[in-house]
Amino acid sequence: MTRPPTAAQRRVIDAADPVTGRLRGTEAQLAALVQRGLAFRHPRPPHDHFLTPAGHRVRDSEPEAPGPAVRPAAEPAAGVFSARVGGETEPTQDGPARGREVHSAWQGLLELRRMSHPDGATDRPCGWERSHLVQAAALALEAAGHRPAGPDADGYRVRATPQPEAVAVYGPDSAALRACAATLEGAGWQTGEYTEPRTRKRYLLASPRRV
Repeated sequence: MTRPPTAAQRRVIDAADPVTGRLRGTEAQLAALVQRGLAFRHPRPPHDHFLTPAGHRVRDSEPEAPGPAVRPAAEPAAGVFSARVGGETEPTQDGPARGREVHSAWQGLLELRRMSHPDGATDRPCGWERSHLVQAAALALEAAGHRPAGPDADGYRVRATPQPEAVAVYGPDSAALRACAATLEGAGWQTGEYTEPRTRKRYLLASPRRV
């Protein structure tokens, strides 16, 4: 049986970015996680480390028989990456730094796809995306340059739906919706455009493609 991670390794895993699985720790800690198959080092600069599918499973599991020295992981530090789903009430910071964060997160997600699929495919979503539908769809849109809705601008809004494995995407107009549909389809999602019966508002219903 594989040994469970040490308390220090578990803290690094638990503190991983909630959206992308990006890790922060010492070189020794990260190298140990890579050796155990719980993390990988992205081949492109800045060579960040991300959780593998096995690492995600460890983070989602309950810690085993914690001893008295084991403490809950600290809250994520300010500035942890979060995909913009649209409709945030706080003003958002745009610029080169945000662009680099989004690009790094998307590249990390593509690498997670490659490691999750037996054939190494990156053109269709992985299990993590199916369990984080809203964040995954929002990341695909933001990485492609779409603007999320905010307090001072209109844009896309990604929302959960009662349907399994489906999100609703709203846009300011039909052209924006079509552009969002093209982006999501290129990122491995299938989409359809619908009208809300009561409000008559048009929206996309998007689901991660399996094949």
